[in-house]
Amino acid sequence: MERAEERGYANSQIAFLIDEYIHSQRDRAILKRRFIDGIHFEPLAEEFWLSVRQVKNIVYKGEQRLIRWL
Repeated sequence: MERAEERGYANSQIAFLIDEYIHSQRDRAILKRRFIDGIHFEPLAEEFWLSVRQVKNIVYKGEQRLIRWL
């Protein structure tokens, strides 16, 4: 998934889906920074004190969960 606006969805729509279907507060924050703000994996890893691999896993799993609702 690219940034929300690049996919034709309003940021508010993506934020609502993330808030509604992602239960971890940390994961919600990561997904919003990735899909709404367009931040890449490396800066996200530094920001959240995680490895790049962990961030990619969180984003991938969150994306799979959100795709069901788009």
